[in-house]
Amino acid sequence: MRKRFQSVRQSRRDFLKKTAVSAAIAASPLGTATAQLRRVDDIGIQLYSLRREMAADFEGTLEQLAEIGYTEMEFAGYHGKSADEVRRILDGFGLTSPAAHVPLNAIRQDLEREIEISATIGQQYMVVPSLPADERSLDDYRRHAETLNRAGEKTREAGITMAYHNHDFEFDIQEGGRIGYDIITSQTDPELVVFEMDLYWAEEAGYDATFFFLKYPGRYPMIHIKDRAGSGEMVDVGRGYIDFEDLFSYGAKGGFRHYIIEHDNPSDGINSMAYSYNTVRNLRFKSSYELPF
Repeated sequence: MRKRFQSVRQSRRDFLKKTAVSAAIAASPLGTATAQLRRVDDIGIQLYSLRREMAADFEGTLEQLAEIGYTEMEFAGYHGKSADEVRRILDGFGLTSPAAHVPLNAIRQDLEREIEISATIGQQYMVVPSLPADERSLDDYRRHAETLNRAGEKTREAGITMAYHNHDFEFDIQEGGRIGYDIITSQTDPELVVFEMDLYWAEEAGYDATFFFLKYPGRYPMIHIKDRAGSGEMVDVGRGYIDFEDLFSYGAKGGFRHYIIEHDNPSDGINSMAYSYNTVRNLRFKSSYELPF
């Protein structure tokens, strides 16, 4: 059963973080933390956040995002544009697209076409964004891990890496106390499959994301930056309580390369995305949290 009370969520997060950090330090007396402050220079956006705006004005929306300062676009559909058109438009605004969300069924049924699209746009990652509601048993997670491994072998030939993006359901406790997220992380090949940690959904599930950055170091080249109000509502980054400076300090251990802002239903479209961008741009955090494994 998912724990939703704040006190339970806090105690679980604290336990998981303390356990992981203590184990790492015990394993090596050389554990040390460095404290050089840095900021995020290249900020991305998951364009699902502005799906209505993108459908109405694809180029105009991308132009506004470039003017705000966003440099990296993560797609969730192309609104009728061909891969060549998308690449041309991105190039025209000085933007890049490191990744796209690609539905699991498209991976299963037409992977070669998805690889061609991704390669044309110049993407490095192909991200499975979610799982069907009726495919979330522990056995299903084992099958999904196999699917990701097989797909990863194919995408690697084109210089693209398979990835998986979490929500909160992956952390639901199932039989034997297992959670699906542990299966999909532990049973995928680190050389073939990486992860995009959604910080809001991990928090919603009652887990501290840093536990996984320490447990699976280097497997998180992408993070989704989303904030949570005390009520549980998803809010613009900076309007909630999530401590992003602390989370970002684990970037060296987690392997962060792409910091991607998202809001499933922003209240004010482009203005909400501008507020979130400015929040992230003004964050200052430790450059790394080094614990040798």
